[in-house]
Amino acid sequence: MIGAWEIVLIFLVILLIFGGKKIPEIARGLGKGLREFKKAKDEITDDIVKIEKTDSKVKDDKEQD
Repeated sequence: MIGAWEIVLIFLVILLIFGGKKIPEIARGLGKGLREFKKAKDEITDDIVKIEKTDSKVKDDKEQD
């Protein structure tokens, strides 16, 4: 588990490498990437739920025949 000191150290290294002006741009890019990832994950989850419902319905129809 990453502790508070490790996070501070990582932040300082990033600050030294990229400078203070680039950090907001990097943060925006990371935020956008995380939003897109979450959206894709939610879409996949929805697709899986739809497939499971369809599969269950097909099984029920076969059992009734």
